[in-house]
Amino acid sequence: MKLVVVGGGISGLAAAHHAVELARERATPLALTVLEARDRLGGNIHSERSDGFLVETGPDSFLSEKPWGVALCRRLGIEDRLVRTDDRFRKTFVWHGGRLHPLPEGFQLLAPTRLFSFVASPLFTWRGKLRMALDLVLPRGGENGDESLGAFVRRRLGREALERVAQPLVAGIYTADPDALSVAAAIPRFRELERQHRSLILGLWRAARRAPQTGTSGARWSLFVTFRDGMSELVEALAGRLPPGAVSLKQRAIGLTRDRGRWAVATADGARLDADHVIVATEAYAAASMLRPLDGELGTLLDAIPYASSATVSLGYRRADIPHPLDGFGFVVPRTEGRAILACTFSSVKYPGRAAPEHALLRCFVGGALDAAAADADDETLATRARADLTAALGVRAAPVLVRVARWPRSMPQYQLGHLARAEAIARRVDGLPGLGLAGGGYRGVGIADCVHSGETAAVRAFGTMAP
Repeated sequence: MKLVVVGGGISGLAAAHHAVELARERATPLALTVLEARDRLGGNIHSERSDGFLVETGPDSFLSEKPWGVALCRRLGIEDRLVRTDDRFRKTFVWHGGRLHPLPEGFQLLAPTRLFSFVASPLFTWRGKLRMALDLVLPRGGENGDESLGAFVRRRLGREALERVAQPLVAGIYTADPDALSVAAAIPRFRELERQHRSLILGLWRAARRAPQTGTSGARWSLFVTFRDGMSELVEALAGRLPPGAVSLKQRAIGLTRDRGRWAVATADGARLDADHVIVATEAYAAASMLRPLDGELGTLLDAIPYASSATVSLGYRRADIPHPLDGFGFVVPRTEGRAILACTFSSVKYPGRAAPEHALLRCFVGGALDAAAADADDETLATRARADLTAALGVRAAPVLVRVARWPRSMPQYQLGHLARAEAIARRVDGLPGLGLAGGGYRGVGIADCVHSGETAAVRAFGTMAP
């Protein structure tokens, strides 16, 4: 079987690795090629060590409750390299009114689950708390198609819940506009809670009583896990399991053709690779440019998935120069506060080994759908703005000992209203092109574990279409 995987990010690597596993299981000879346009594998995942700091320029962890990530690590033999968060500091802060307020204990993304901490929180006004409590008696919403996160939260919990919690927390995941983000596509759990329990708060309370919040992978892991030496460990482990010579770096695929059931992949340098099956594991807009000549409607559907740009600013400080106790995982910033950053992770608090004991590593996020132009500023401007916000939030005035800026243009897919219908339509068009698979965060989940699942599903599809 000749298989070409276009894209060497986590989705493409997971697809390629699982293809190797399936070929071994089925005793099927496999000729595998992974084409990556950049000079390295991993896509948005990149870890680097500098001056005693371990900096993640992209994703810093993955969810353990989605089983595909941990399962892959187990098969790779690197599960023992995983580390959990330091749960002594599980607190998250919200910047409101120029101060950091702890998110009430038990608050799960959109709604509270612990009455006392919620009532005692200064983050919300009494009017806002009463409005959220109305969720307990409000009827279920109608079944009138898709609904935005903004409309959903306003309807169930009110404006304060949206502006002070839901918008900034979801921005940290999707960098999205809540009034464009589809609840059904992005956070379907909450729509199901309303359907099953009528009240989000009641549904969350009942779920909390049924099972401890340890993640479905078991109590061994926290909700988020990472690797001792950074997320690049996963990339290196996957790459190390591929056949020698399978990876071609600096090879941009520019087109696909199909003739008599066979595929050909054209590259920017004029090469042509024949294949029985092709898995396109790029951003949806890149896939669109390759597939539009074959299927114009598929290209249009793929191009209709928007992507947001963002940047990370990692700042290393002497711990003594930060007045704040850093007694949490970080803070989020509501858009209504008018600040430059979306959020800040206390990286060296959240995970071990990110800085020496006498130092601290903080990582700020800039840009996203609600502030698209912010990530276009030069590195010095981004760092200056991030430092100004950290001065206001944490009281740190000293110069950092390390500054790293990373940019991710058009890297975050936006699951806007109608996304699920669009993803279904894309899947139907792909079914009409035997030997083609799509993988990536643009379709059924943006997280690392989702991307792993997407890539592995594409590999299964490739072997499923082979004649016995």
